[in-house]
Amino acid sequence: MEEKETPPAIIQALTTEHFVLQGALSANTGEVGTRASLYIFSLSSSLVALGFASRSPEVFVPFVAIVLPAVFILGVFTSIRLVDSNLEGIVFLNGIARIRRFYRTLGSPVPEQFSPEFGRWPENQVPPELQMGPFVGFLTTTASMVAFINSILAGVGVALLVGRVFPEKQTLFAWLIGAGAALVLMALFLMYQKRRYDFLPA
Repeated sequence: MEEKETPPAIIQALTTEHFVLQGALSANTGEVGTRASLYIFSLSSSLVALGFASRSPEVFVPFVAIVLPAVFILGVFTSIRLVDSNLEGIVFLNGIARIRRFYRTLGSPVPEQFSPEFGRWPENQVPPELQMGPFVGFLTTTASMVAFINSILAGVGVALLVGRVFPEKQTLFAWLIGAGAALVLMALFLMYQKRRYDFLPA
C-alpha cells in the first residue's frame, strides 16, 4: 500500500512554525542575557555610588537603606523572570523537536538528516546542562547566578543592619547572621526553581 503524500500546505505550515519557534528561542535567549546584564549593571553602579556615599556617615546609612532593598527587589524580579524564560525556552525546544519528529516520517533521505542524534535536547536525550547531575544543572542556570549574587547582597544588608542595631556585638556575629540569611535565600530560590521545573509538562 502506497504511503499518502503529505500536502504541501502542511509542510509549509510546519516549516513556518519551525522558523517561528527558532526565532522565539533566539529572542528568549537574548532576553535572558539582557535581563541578567541589566541587574549586574544596576548592582555595580549602586556599589560605586555606595563607595562615594561611604565618605559621609550621615549620607551612607540612609543611602544604603534605600539602595540595597531596591537592588534586591530588582534581583528577585529578575530571577523569577529568568526562570520563566528558561521554561519558555524548553517549551520552544519541545515544539521544534515535535516538528523534527514529523520530518522524519517524510521518507528517505529525510530521516537521516533529522535524526535525534544530530538534534538538540530533548531529541538528544543527554541534556548538556545535566551531565553533572540535576543539582549542578540548577545551580548553573542564569537565574541561579543572579539569585546567588542577590542573596549575597541581601546577606550584606542583613549584616549591616545587625551591626547597626547591636553595635555592642562583635563583627563576626553580624557577618554570621548575614551569611545565614544569604544561604537561606539561595536555598529558597533553588526550591522555587525546582518546583517550577517539576510542573513543566514532559
